[in-house]
Amino acid sequence: MSRDPLLARARAVWQELASVPVPVPVSFGPAGGVDVVVSPGSRFCPRGWTGIVVLGGAAVVTAPTREAAARIRTALAGLPVDRLTDPESVGGVLPTGEVLGPAVLAYLAEEDFRPAAPPTDLRVEEAAAGSVELGPLERAAGAADADEAGLDGMSSPAFVVRVAGQVVAAAGYRAWPGRAAHVGVLTAPAWRGRGLARATGSSAVRHALAQGLLPQWRARIPASRRVALALGFSELGSQLSIELL
Repeated sequence: MSRDPLLARARAVWQELASVPVPVPVSFGPAGGVDVVVSPGSRFCPRGWTGIVVLGGAAVVTAPTREAAARIRTALAGLPVDRLTDPESVGGVLPTGEVLGPAVLAYLAEEDFRPAAPPTDLRVEEAAAGSVELGPLERAAGAADADEAGLDGMSSPAFVVRVAGQVVAAAGYRAWPGRAAHVGVLTAPAWRGRGLARATGSSAVRHALAQGLLPQWRARIPASRRVALALGFSELGSQLSIELL
């Protein structure tokens, strides 16, 4: 399909997440546009921070206060949109503290979906959310990878691969505003490189599509991006959260 309908759906998700008080409009607008809005309750970023989302060559930036919004508008005016989620570029024009990201935002149209199966000696099982003990898998993967996957907040069933009764790979999604399904996958280090992230992620995506949801994949690391692209996702933008000093 054309990317335009997919981009429109993706932008609608983040326009809702901007949580701008009614009736103030928020919009990504045409390519090259930057809409800086005041939103103390923005779900782009931690409370009190500034959130930047670029989709389709346009950006929405949420600021916690009017004063911060004014600073941000002035500082970012000289930056190209494609640099707004680059921490070094933003840090060069704004004093920043802690930074989260950048993360690439990818979305999937049903007709672009490329399902993946596990190796022939393994299978993906479906289980009710919360019924699968993921602690050992998360500990094996490490805190950073477990946080990236975010499987503890799944609203979907869990899709897992077990070996000798132990979960070695898992995937699922969280229901987001705008009827988006935020997909997360996690594989134990000893089992990586065998297609298990693609297989479990494929099952989660298939379930989301069957519910009429928009699969979303947010990735900070190249390996995660490769899995999404293999399943047919299109990278449409990026996200950065910054703490202003």
